[in-house]
Amino acid sequence: MSIPSHLSSYLDQRGAHYDISTHARSHSSLETARCANVSLGKLAKSVILEDERGCVMAVVPADRMVMLGEFSRFVGRHRLKLAGEARIAALFGDCEPGAIPPVGMAWGVPTIVDDELESNDVVYMEGGDHEQLLRMSHAEFRALMRAQPHGSFSKTPAH
Repeated sequence: MSIPSHLSSYLDQRGAHYDISTHARSHSSLETARCANVSLGKLAKSVILEDERGCVMAVVPADRMVMLGEFSRFVGRHRLKLAGEARIAALFGDCEPGAIPPVGMAWGVPTIVDDELESNDVVYMEGGDHEQLLRMSHAEFRALMRAQPHGSFSKTPAH
């Protein structure tokens, strides 16, 4: 599968520079990071949430989880819950389930970026399937996400 046209068009229109790398097929962020030899903290993952107003995407490092209460307060939407698979598939029909790139803006989905991603020199992200990653420098990722709200709403999961 190639990069979804929504994503490639969005990135091209903004002059974003990125590299594409392939890896063995994976089924989770942890597995993707292992297969691609990438730190989980540098892999940006998307978490799709929804309420009666629609969907919103939280972008967090793959080694962290969204604190739903903090995120809801930050965006002023207090009935958010994880979006269902059918809703996600309808929105991101050109992506494989579980491989949604953390660039919701390309699909018209409001996108909020966790501040934890700011400390990375490079950021990796799913390319729409389970075999490709996009790699961007910190400066490129920052420029791409400049217009998106940023906040602190993730935590390291307790094991």
